[in-house]
Amino acid sequence: MYQNRNLGINHIRARKNHCCYGMGLGIIILDDVYPGFPGDVRNASTYSYPVQYEIVEGVDIDRLVFKEDKSPCLEPIKKAAKKLERMGCRAISAECGYFAYFQKEITASVDVPVFMSSLLQAPLAQQVIGYDKTVGIYVGTKSAVRDEHLTSVGIQLGSNYVIEGACDNDVCREFVNLWKEGQRPERPEAYYDKAADEFVNHGVNFFKQNPNMGAMVLECTGFPPFARQLQQEIDIPVFSYSTLHDFAYSVTVHKDFYGHV
Repeated sequence: MYQNRNLGINHIRARKNHCCYGMGLGIIILDDVYPGFPGDVRNASTYSYPVQYEIVEGVDIDRLVFKEDKSPCLEPIKKAAKKLERMGCRAISAECGYFAYFQKEITASVDVPVFMSSLLQAPLAQQVIGYDKTVGIYVGTKSAVRDEHLTSVGIQLGSNYVIEGACDNDVCREFVNLWKEGQRPERPEAYYDKAADEFVNHGVNFFKQNPNMGAMVLECTGFPPFARQLQQEIDIPVFSYSTLHDFAYSVTVHKDFYGHV
């Protein structure tokens, strides 16, 4: 099909210190080797708009999520964010919800919008459903969530949220096979149908145990491939990295409208 060039672009001009153009989201990727289904943040075919990955060297799942001292992660994350900014990315995100711990520091280190974690959507979810209902926060590992992960993205401690983990007690074994150091195989692998069954069943139980739940926020970047299946079962708004990234792109690269009156 013939497509004309974008006639709205008639003049180009360098943006300060930006080396590349037409960039959308810059996504910081953990220095870890595991695959992701389409829908997973580290699978580039997930996106209908341009993304640019940057590996945060030396920071893997274990160091970011489970290590008590997270301070060694900060400088490598800043370095990755600044590189994405210089390349020309219009917004920066990261592939694990536990990057929320560094939301404020990374926002202060660059001059483009920063969306470090899907958890940024939790305060919005609280507002849109009202404080007489509960927001379910479905994370990878509940035991790894600290107060700083919540407060850094604007969640008020003790407000109307409840948290549940998919990998605690190895409930979702297929996720363990991908992400859990010491338990995953040498070449991490997972089966979609089994992962979906485990994730959805546990999510439905989480919902049923909290009958006042009015929305659910999925923390993990590996959850979006199964978000629609979960929503079909619980029938409430579901926020995920997919909804976060679509929003981030839309506010930094707003679309034109074509139609008729």
